[in-house]
Amino acid sequence: MTNLSGKLLLWSPRVLGILVCCFLSVFSLDAFGNRQALVQALPDFAIHITPVLLLLAVVIVSWRWEWVGGLVFTGLAVIYAYATRDHLSWILIIAGPLLIVGVLFLWSSFRHGELHTAR
Repeated sequence: MTNLSGKLLLWSPRVLGILVCCFLSVFSLDAFGNRQALVQALPDFAIHITPVLLLLAVVIVSWRWEWVGGLVFTGLAVIYAYATRDHLSWILIIAGPLLIVGVLFLWSSFRHGELHTAR
């Protein structure tokens, strides 16, 4: 594995995991769309942003143990795809990026020794 491809495999799941969290966090802004006062909308926002923060915690744990991110992201993609199986566009938009990040974390996990000695 070349140095460039090794760096891409090492960093792409981490960066894409953070970007997926940023993308999913946009959906939590729905809490502010009900013409409520800011203080009244904050509990709804907290409920919507909590899963994203948990997913961000998974990215942080996966920084060291890539297999955790691989299992969690891939598992969430499968669960979401099953739960929304009647809406193909939802599956592609939400489960697609989760699956890509999960597969990249798993691939990075399988190459862990080679990637971390090449730094």
